[in-house]
Amino acid sequence: MFRGGDGNGLVESANLPVDINADSDVVWRTPVHGRGWSSPVVLEGTIWLTTATEDGRSMSVLAIDATDGTVIHDRVVFENESPNFSHPTNTYASCSPVVESGRVYVHFGRYGTACLDSKSAETLWERRDILYDDFRGPASSPILQDGRLYFSCDGVDVQYVICLDARTGETAWKVDRRIDYESDNPDRYKAYSTPAIFEVDGRLQLVSPAAMETVAYDPKSGDELWRVRHGGMNAGLRPVMAKGLIMVTAGDGGTSLVAIDPTEIDSDGYAKVVWSNGRMVPKRSSPIVVGELLLMVSDDGIVTCRDVISGEEFWKERIRDDFWSSPVSDGERVLLCGKDGTVAVVAAEREYELLSKTQFPEGFNATPAIADGAIFLRSISHLYRINQATE
Repeated sequence: MFRGGDGNGLVESANLPVDINADSDVVWRTPVHGRGWSSPVVLEGTIWLTTATEDGRSMSVLAIDATDGTVIHDRVVFENESPNFSHPTNTYASCSPVVESGRVYVHFGRYGTACLDSKSAETLWERRDILYDDFRGPASSPILQDGRLYFSCDGVDVQYVICLDARTGETAWKVDRRIDYESDNPDRYKAYSTPAIFEVDGRLQLVSPAAMETVAYDPKSGDELWRVRHGGMNAGLRPVMAKGLIMVTAGDGGTSLVAIDPTEIDSDGYAKVVWSNGRMVPKRSSPIVVGELLLMVSDDGIVTCRDVISGEEFWKERIRDDFWSSPVSDGERVLLCGKDGTVAVVAAEREYELLSKTQFPEGFNATPAIADGAIFLRSISHLYRINQATE
């Protein structure tokens, strides 16, 4: 799923290369038709990704052999007669798929959610009745946990979180948001975040950022556990957790970045904010935690490294302009991919060290996938394989 099996972008069993050459290090490059910012996901030697026509009338899934880049499946999942408007900076295939043994789950926002057989790519079930007006196109990715599929639906008309039975596609629960948006402008109600499930004091919690607030739910029942008010709209992140704190960015406006203690909840149901920061915080890219370090790259390409527990800033450096892709790491190095084709590797340390920076011919909006001894990079129109370091 989005940001790997644990959803945090960290694959400690990997070995990212210190230097990446845009020519000699590319094992293969496979064209991907249409447009899509969804991230590739990998399981059992197969890469899955979604794409769509620019007008949104046709939405497809591709399966690609991880070894040689051969396209195994390329099939249309949904067709739409009159799609709603999608912002030119977005696509109709910006929600990343989820894969498990035997099954692939694809989600295109209001246009449909489907479960496919991973061998044949045939549809096992589909839902086209989970409706909301995303206003700028779909972007919230689903997550899979214990046989259930979860995703957020924060539109300008309705806002809710939904849980589906992954085997049947039937709704297990659906909970409306109860948020005071402090505005009559519905544009301020929308968000594009991906939820995350964390264990807190031995209990699982589904944490789902929205406009103005982040809310935690019981994954089994949908009952609310706590909330935090941080302001903002258009949040596009996936939360991360480390050292007992949950880190959330707020999108456009608001406090931008908050560190939440989910064990301290007041009488009104609000969790404690341990620290917050409003400078150089990404609106689209998700943060990553490596050890006790919180690293993130702002939309304008400034990488910041902070202490998870205190929020203290250790360093900040500009890599390049325009970053939407989320960073990934092997625990020692952090890989960053920019909208202009920049691919940089920095050390995950308290002192800044740029290990390498190279230029690809196309830009990156999708987050890389790390699997099968390789890094898979999705650019505007291609999927690349780059092998991990051997030493």
